[in-house]
Formats: sequence, C-alpha cells, structure tokens
Amino acid sequence: MIVLKRTTSEDADFNYLTNLFDEYLVEIDGDEKDFFAQFNQIYIKNVVVCYENDIALGCGAFKEYEPNVAELKRMFVVPESRGKGIASKILSELECWAKEEGFTSCILETSFKLEKAIALYKSFDFEITPNYGQYIGVESSICMKKAL
Repeated sequence: MIVLKRTTSEDADFNYLTNLFDEYLVEIDGDEKDFFAQFNQIYIKNVVVCYENDIALGCGAFKEYEPNVAELKRMFVVPESRGKGIASKILSELECWAKEEGFTSCILETSFKLEKAIALYKSFDFEITPNYGQYIGVESSICMKKAL
C-alpha cells in the first residue's frame, strides 16, 4: 500500500532519499553539481515522503520562494520504483499542501536532461518560463511555473 507522509527536511527517510538523489544528479549535472547543491542544503518545513510497505521510495518538498509563490524542491523517486505513479502522488500532495498554506503559484527548476520529469510537470499544467533567481543564465536549467 502507498502511504504519503508530511514531514520536514530533518526526516531520516527524506535525507536518505535526497542523498540517493544527489548521487544520481552527479551524472546529470556533472561540473555544475556544486552550484546546484548549495541551494539544496537548507531546512525545508514542507516535505512529503512516499512509502510502499514501510519502504521510502520517493520524496518532494516545497519552500516559500517569495510571498504566495512556492518553489518545488527535491522531487525524486528511486529508479526501481519509477513508472508506478509515485511522483504524481507526491506532486499532487505537494500542490494540495501548498494551497493549504496559502500559496497561489508554484515554480520549479529542473535539468533539460530530465525529460520524464519535464513531461510529468507538463502533465500537471506547469509551463516553461524564463529562468528565475539563481538559475538565470544557467543553460542546463529549465524553469517552470503553474498557478495553483
């Protein structure tokens, strides 16, 4: 059975999954990995971890980017569990939670190499937007936005 848990970035399972994610991103980001890592070493109070039979399989989070705008962070599903709809469940829960917290829009950054992630976000009505903040001028980044 799939179970979603709302937690924070201090959660041990979230940290386990994000460590796996960071290892995975070394292949994706290459020489830029340290640039991206600096934006992920922060406390996040809105984290979702997905479990199947008490095993953590995926996670995602959001933080306030600016008033009324939530930024999605750390979306990851372990490779052997992809294709089961776990990322969709996590993303749905994050959007619901962000609305509960009063956010009216959501932004995110991902790599242009993560085509399946981009397809997922587009299926949730995210649209590609000009790069924001620290991602301005970063050619490997794709930024997206959605009204909640």
